Amino acid sequence: MMSTVNVRSEKNLKAPENQENRKLFKVPHSFVIILFIIIFATALTWIVPTGEFERFENDLGITVVNPETFKYIDSSQVNPLGIPLYIIEGFIKSADLFFLIILSGGAFNVITSSGALQAAVGKVAKKYSTKESIFIPILTLLFGLICTTQGVNLFIGFAPVTVMIARAMGFDSIVGVAIILLGGAVGFSTGTLNPSTTIVAQKLADLPLYSGIEFRIFSFIVYMIITNIFLIRYAKSVRKNPQLSPMYDLDIMDQSIVDRDLDSFGDMNSRNWLVMLSLIGTLAVIVYGGVKLNWGLIESSAAFLWLGIIAGIAAGYGPSKIASCFVEGAKKMVAAAMIIGLARAVPGVLTAGKIIDTIVYGLGSVLSTIPKFAQGMAMYIANNFINLFVTSGSGQAAATMPIIIPLSDIVGISRQTSILAFNFGDGFSNYIMPTSTALMGILGVTNIPYDRWMKFMWKMFLVWVLTGCILVFIAQMINLGPM
Repeated sequence: MMSTVNVRSEKNLKAPENQENRKLFKVPHSFVIILFIIIFATALTWIVPTGEFERFENDLGITVVNPETFKYIDSSQVNPLGIPLYIIEGFIKSADLFFLIILSGGAFNVITSSGALQAAVGKVAKKYSTKESIFIPILTLLFGLICTTQGVNLFIGFAPVTVMIARAMGFDSIVGVAIILLGGAVGFSTGTLNPSTTIVAQKLADLPLYSGIEFRIFSFIVYMIITNIFLIRYAKSVRKNPQLSPMYDLDIMDQSIVDRDLDSFGDMNSRNWLVMLSLIGTLAVIVYGGVKLNWGLIESSAAFLWLGIIAGIAAGYGPSKIASCFVEGAKKMVAAAMIIGLARAVPGVLTAGKIIDTIVYGLGSVLSTIPKFAQGMAMYIANNFINLFVTSGSGQAAATMPIIIPLSDIVGISRQTSILAFNFGDGFSNYIMPTSTALMGILGVTNIPYDRWMKFMWKMFLVWVLTGCILVFIAQMINLGPM
């Protein structure tokens, strides 16, 4: 019997008539979008005055800026002819992430070619086909909790799995990636336990480590509830009317999951169970390694390489079969990996042009003119803009905290509130910026164009910004402490 939630009527499966005629503008390829951003960053180095702060190593061994030493220096414009060099440098600096994407793609292709993942998906989709109000929050909470200490980059290789599950349940591809991106965003951006953002910022602010955690947990809960309400409503709407999905025309071109009888995916025989256990075990090892053993992307990449081999053996493949499946999957990930390398060229251009300090100094100067009741919210908004230029969380903390903390002391905002504003600004904007490696990596491996994602995401981001402003305002009003 065909599953009712997975079969679309012929009317729904047909693309809207004259769709192409109504499309007046086609969004450029992701490569083109990022290239324009690189060119814009290069132009800024010719427009924005060059400046710098003096830097020193504090008692904690962290290099910070002296906020009282900003000065303008000789111009250091970036030659547009040198843009390809910055792109190559971006590829080199992204090598660890590049290999993670390539190797995870190869491993997952071995798994999917065995049919084990499809069989598991069929069982999951049948069990939760009408329980999205339970299924979605459980997964987003899981990714959110893990990302309180880890970056969302960790789950780039897992994104095809959640997309497959979401589509088999009658949703679209966006629901699949949103489960990871939105859940992970809440965990990372609220900064509950994050060592690369919260802890670095608290060290620079001379605050007790992990202090203020109660309010950050409260923020995590608030954001998680709001995000799940938004995502569940969207998921229900696209299952009821698939044409509402920004991915509708692209998803209907791939009916390998949606239009099949879920029972036709096959049974979970012993080999399929072994393949799935290898996948679950590898993901568990990667998460444990990241949380407990301080693993980086290199170790995670090695784990995916082992996954491809072990899963192939479990599926009964010979060495040549494993190798051919792995290479085929790796080929599909090249474009996604290249996007990340391109994105890394942007901060490279701004750093070479020596205008990042000028931008930070200018935003700090503007902030001092804002009415006191709105200064916490202004800090949050300012950090969103800074995140366009300083994409590293720890790097942004080192660049901004020595300026924001003295400014907070002067205007009477607690340092803890300033760190909360930094966390929100550094985190949530990563899920709309085409220079975000986590966002572009996950969109790349799931073949979701950036413009399609933004058609879904812009409303969610506005809700996040409004929520962040309210939470920072509350923190300011209660003088969130200590300090």
